[in-house]
Formats: sequence, C-alpha cells, structure tokens
Amino acid sequence: MLNPSLYLKNKRMRRFIDICIATQTLQLIEQDIVLKSYPISSAKNGLGEQMGSECTPRGWHKIRAKIGATQALNSVFIARRPTAEIYTPALAEQFPSRDWILTRILWLGGLEPGLNRYGKQDSTWRYIYIHGCPDHLMQGEPESHGCIRMGNQDIVDFFGRVQAGELVFIHQ
Repeated sequence: MLNPSLYLKNKRMRRFIDICIATQTLQLIEQDIVLKSYPISSAKNGLGEQMGSECTPRGWHKIRAKIGATQALNSVFIARRPTAEIYTPALAEQFPSRDWILTRILWLGGLEPGLNRYGKQDSTWRYIYIHGCPDHLMQGEPESHGCIRMGNQDIVDFFGRVQAGELVFIHQ
C-alpha cells in the first residue's frame, strides 16, 4: 500500500519527479511548480510490484544511477551497457523480439519496504528504468514491459535536468 504520509512529506519537498500513469505523463516539479512535462509510456500490464509481472511499480523511488550520458541518440543498451549499435528500422527487423532500451537510462530504486523495496518486489532488482525507446513506440499508451519509456529527444533533455538521488513518485 502506498504510504500517504510519505507522499505528503515528499510532496512538500523542494523538487521531485511525478509520474502519473492515468495521464501517461512525467513532470519535473520544484516548489509546486511544473518545470517540465513529458509524455511517457508505462507498462501494458498496468501497475504492480511483483518480480516477473512486467508491471510498472508504484510509490516513491529514487534515481539510483544515470547511465549513458555520452552515448549518441538511439544508442542501444542491453543489461545497462551500450552495444555500439544505433537503432534503425533494419536493426529492429533483425531483432524483432528485443525490448528496445535506447539513448539514456535512469535506473530506479524503490524506497518503500514491502511495496517496491526488498524481496520479490524490489524495483532495483526488477531493473526498472526511465529510458528512451524507438520514437514510433511513443503513442501515449501503456506499452512497456514495466519501465517508463520516453522519446529519445525527451530522455536526453530530462537526463540533463536531473541528478542521481532525486525522488520519483509513480502513481495512478
């Protein structure tokens, strides 16, 4: 269960990232002002925390790591490592079953024990990211395998605005 007191305490914080699944938006908020808003795509399986569910986890998280700062637009990552490939439609045809993780990765770590931290629901070990994806997959619909997908230009912009350790709240 989401901890409402944790939400209220952190909402009053100076700065955090708000991800709303209902509107498929990510907002960077500072002192109750929306600095920037981006479209996202969350999990096609909806919200949930269980390992293997391919659902987007709810609750408070932090950016655990920023990965790929110097990579080119559309760089392909596998297991958080750049492959030296650049995404193209031809590459997509060659590997039709890949879950494309492109350009930049913000690896999330859950902060709420029993919800998204520890055990079979730990967001870190579920490898939940905010990451770039092929731009044609950004249709404003939940279609990911659990992560938060963003367009490539958007993830580059957002990546440059945030730091490791910043708080992220994911909710319906």
